[in-house]
Amino acid sequence: MANGGPVEHGFPHLDTVRESITALYKRLSYDTIHSFGTSVAPVDVAFCDTDDLHLGAQRVAREIVLHYRLPDTRMIISFREMAHAANVELTAGPEYFIELNDRFRTHRRDIGAALAHEVMHVYLHRLGLSFSGTRDNEILTDTATTYLGAGWLLLDAFREDRASSQKLGYLTPEEFGYVLAKRAALFGEDPSIWFTSPQAYTAYTRGAAQARRDEQQPPLTAAGWAGRRRYARDRRHAQDHRSTQDSRPLGPLPGVPYAFTPDGRGPLRVSFPCPTCHQRIRVPVRGRVRARCGLCRTVLECDT
Repeated sequence: MANGGPVEHGFPHLDTVRESITALYKRLSYDTIHSFGTSVAPVDVAFCDTDDLHLGAQRVAREIVLHYRLPDTRMIISFREMAHAANVELTAGPEYFIELNDRFRTHRRDIGAALAHEVMHVYLHRLGLSFSGTRDNEILTDTATTYLGAGWLLLDAFREDRASSQKLGYLTPEEFGYVLAKRAALFGEDPSIWFTSPQAYTAYTRGAAQARRDEQQPPLTAAGWAGRRRYARDRRHAQDHRSTQDSRPLGPLPGVPYAFTPDGRGPLRVSFPCPTCHQRIRVPVRGRVRARCGLCRTVLECDT
């Protein structure tokens, strides 16, 4: 939790974020992902200053537990001085103890954001889904929280001015915006209408621009002129390499998401990440083709 200190910006964790989205689809399946089509509503996690602190926190935690569809799960909330925003003790359940930073005694509107992240730790723990290393596992948790409909709370908790700053979670504000935009494209929702922080809206628009670029990379037909020209040059190089019957594998191409691979005596193939779930798709190089991702079922128009 950044509290008055500098807030990291940009997309330094983007590769891990994309790996997290792929891992969610592989572990949860297409149908389960689509059962989270409705985000947590602002009214369900609203917290007034006149509400009892502990009863209100328990109520918000219960709403998030219901959103994640965690059966027979109870969250016991307490407050104490600590360096991080919150902490959860992962046990066999059904009771889980969550400690919140004392800061939330007076910053109650952000309690929902902290609980959304901690309850997601429980959700992933029950799934048996984790990444190695604290950093990557926390990025997975932030990404899952956002992609499954509660992460807009984390982005809305981001506030920054000349005198102070606050950010919850391990993702940068722009990375939260990126995952939110991915979710918005999938379910056709507009999370920006829930933001109370102007900085959150700015971060969302920057993240959404990055998410759109995923959909404009060759060999997708939505790629721009410069991308298509680079792709045609790389394809020609791959075809020349294959025509010489050079048995050495083609090296990775710097700065582009696609890669060409020979397929014996069959057609040259190109692999590229699905813009929805980021699993790599492999199709023959033969002009206009329509590809369907086997993981997220997205149909993609390609010009290979």
